[in-house]
Amino acid sequence: MKKQHILRRAAILFVAAVVAPMIAACGGSAATEPQVIRETVVVKETSAPIVETVVVKEEVEVAKDTSFTTPHPILGDVKVRQAIAHCVNRPELIKSVYPFLTDEQQQGLLMDTFLPKSHWAANNTSIVSYPFDPEKGMALLKEAGWEEGFNADGLPLFLKFTTTNAAFRQTWATVLEQQLKDNCGIAISRTHAPGSWWFGDTTGLSRRDFELGAFAWVGQTDPGGISLYACNQIPLPSNNWEGQNYMGWCNETASKAIIAANNTLDKAERVKQYAIVQEEFTKDMVSLPLFNRLEAAAANKNLKNFKPNPTEYYTWNVEEWELAGKDTVVLAFTQEPASLYTLVESAAVATTAAGLLSARGVTSLDYDYQAVGMTKLPSIGDGATNEDVEVKAGDMVWTTSGEAVALAEGVEVTNAAGETVVWDGSSALTMKKLTVSFEMKPGMKWQDGIPVSKADYELGYKVSCDPESGATTFTFCDSVATFTQESDTKQTLVFHPGVQWPTFYTGGFGASPAHQVIESDGPYKGKKLAEVPAKDWPTLPEVAEKPLSTGPYKIVSWEKGQKMVFEANENYYGNAPKIKNLVIQFYEDTNAAVAALLTGNVDVVGTETLGAGAEVETVVKAAEEGKLQVQTLASPTWEHIDFNLFIK
Repeated sequence: MKKQHILRRAAILFVAAVVAPMIAACGGSAATEPQVIRETVVVKETSAPIVETVVVKEEVEVAKDTSFTTPHPILGDVKVRQAIAHCVNRPELIKSVYPFLTDEQQQGLLMDTFLPKSHWAANNTSIVSYPFDPEKGMALLKEAGWEEGFNADGLPLFLKFTTTNAAFRQTWATVLEQQLKDNCGIAISRTHAPGSWWFGDTTGLSRRDFELGAFAWVGQTDPGGISLYACNQIPLPSNNWEGQNYMGWCNETASKAIIAANNTLDKAERVKQYAIVQEEFTKDMVSLPLFNRLEAAAANKNLKNFKPNPTEYYTWNVEEWELAGKDTVVLAFTQEPASLYTLVESAAVATTAAGLLSARGVTSLDYDYQAVGMTKLPSIGDGATNEDVEVKAGDMVWTTSGEAVALAEGVEVTNAAGETVVWDGSSALTMKKLTVSFEMKPGMKWQDGIPVSKADYELGYKVSCDPESGATTFTFCDSVATFTQESDTKQTLVFHPGVQWPTFYTGGFGASPAHQVIESDGPYKGKKLAEVPAKDWPTLPEVAEKPLSTGPYKIVSWEKGQKMVFEANENYYGNAPKIKNLVIQFYEDTNAAVAALLTGNVDVVGTETLGAGAEVETVVKAAEEGKLQVQTLASPTWEHIDFNLFIK
């Protein structure tokens, strides 16, 4: 399954750049709100409810659904699950799919919990670890009543293993099968099913039709996790198969902690609760993390300060790049941006190119956030409040389904205690009300030298929340009760009661140059950008093709199908870029881009172009020969094996 970059990096809420040219939200557009997708995943989520037959007794009592209440005769024993973890040589699995990596690079891909080791919420101290140790695995199996592959009744230790038919998974699963057999006498039968079945709405995972099941999650900066690990998120016929807790794992301690972690905006408390979940997750061994998938970026061996990061675009520090003897750096793209107006265009190539034109308010390195253009990241009690307020009929509130509605009888909301309630129309109801202020550093200017102003932020908000703007979602806009641009640098958002964005501190709405005079031919020529209706912004050249910059570079030309040319922005508020010119050159495919890199016609092939295909091995070998530099990254996409704890 190909990872979608926008679900990885732009799933960092409103963060990429606070003063983005013609960009609605701080760091991108209000169209990228990961809170709407509670889990950013590779698999499809459960579709519409399935109607089940209800068996009724003579007393008109609904028969109890006993599906998935019988513990799995093998996997229901935690010692067996722990044994399997010790019997799997994960470094060997990594080597089977990434043989060209060094031992150190391979080690960097290992996962121990559902969070990468560099994540802000990762528990790297009190979890249970499972290093490759077949002797310990065999001892655990013996304690569980299995010896040399059989139990006391002579039944074999045999399990069905299901995953997709992708060649990548067939490779490491073949090694896994041999490992379990040779190391611990565990026999597995592999089924490599089509993705359409494995991730189908009514088949495979969604119906818990597996014993050992392998697939990938895509991690993100906010861990979420309720739908994965809470007791009430186990898919069953009785709940129309809702939830993504496919293991059937119900650990009350972990369940309470994962809910608590997602019902507070206090980061320290969230770290504490996520630590508990990870402890229980590893102790119970309900899902075996295998490894992060690889992605890579390659560059001219002499390019200094090239520092790709798994949760940021590799151009995040482009102003620091330096290439001795050259004033121009060429980037290779195999896909041309459809537009630089990221409110309506979210492809990785568009976001990468548009990011050159944006003064960053916040970066999102290593699964966390860092203030850059903002004076600080606001927190509860320091720039933000999250007060309890009593709401009454008719008040606009935020529902559990992520909508702003007038409170009325039957509306489902989350109360101030974090409980899901359906309002009865008369009882007192208290909800959380979040207010956040963002302060930008002074001195930001547009490329024409005009300071970024209050009017620019007001225009940015107006356009991004206009129903005719072309945005694909207005969830973030809808969650805001009031927007106030208090000055040229300070913005305050008051959200509807019930809104609890966990990454509320990453930014609000960005600015658009209200003063810009339209020069392109058409009905708006000679008018100011503020006079152009939102519905016409996507097709306006001053927005889609040559927006004014507040970032380190400004765009000077775009030859469609050929290249985009950028020059250093002399009015950039940060450190002046060390490289004068950047060129994005378009190539037919990754092979052509890599070939150009090897011949010196290109200086950078980034993650969105290089990916994790066969070309990675090519550039890694070239780097070993001293021809270029390669940065291999543990991507947020991670392979794992779930254990189904129950049978039908």
